Amino acid sequence: MTATRHLRDQLIAVSLHLHDRGWVDNHDGNVTARVGTDRWLATPTARSKADVDHDNLIEVDARGRRLSGTAKPFSELTLHMAVYAGRDDVAAVIHAHPPHATALACAQSKLLERPFIAEAVVSIGDGVPTVPFAMPGKPSADALAPLVGRTDAVLLANHGAMAWGADLGQAYLRLELVEHLARIAVTAQAVGGVKPLPESAIAPLLAKRAKAGLGAAADRAGEAATATSAPAEPSGDLRGVIVEEIARALRES
Repeated sequence: MTATRHLRDQLIAVSLHLHDRGWVDNHDGNVTARVGTDRWLATPTARSKADVDHDNLIEVDARGRRLSGTAKPFSELTLHMAVYAGRDDVAAVIHAHPPHATALACAQSKLLERPFIAEAVVSIGDGVPTVPFAMPGKPSADALAPLVGRTDAVLLANHGAMAWGADLGQAYLRLELVEHLARIAVTAQAVGGVKPLPESAIAPLLAKRAKAGLGAAADRAGEAATATSAPAEPSGDLRGVIVEEIARALRES
């Protein structure tokens, strides 16, 4: 199986969005999307995300071997594969260096580990953990792997941010939310810092997340809240994959 034209268009669009928003520079960042069993579409190494196009996209297997295309795979594929190995529901992973999120990552801050905005709990779960620093390759993948099952986004200490989802649109929105939360947290430091939501609010919000079918992390919340829901159908719209689900879930509170 090879990637469809639509999926290739989406991956290129995400790459351009990352560059246009200043979340990557030079050769920073990488994007993958699941094509089928043991096959992923990926951005090439050593290329600006502004220059990603149909001619330089590649397809790789779980070991990072190139299956199609002429460009070389990027070295951080091990991080992406750690996510896919731990989450059957994930079909897209994005790594980038959004400035505020990356500032927190480089400070090894844990400001995002406890939620402070209700909507964010429904969208992304009960916090964004910071993965301890590890050298690139297997060490960094091993550091990330234990967190994959409990969250949909992480900060990578001294590195950047990663988010994943059922498709590229959902993964992009989750990364966008991480940067939004980081910007709020950094700004709030000047006026006393963010104050976490009360613990009593977390379980009901996670139940709404489960009801909306948002990610495997929602399954845990659903079990705890005895809530059941079918997963939301993925959408190709980069901006609208989960917005309506979040709004609906919150309206039903």
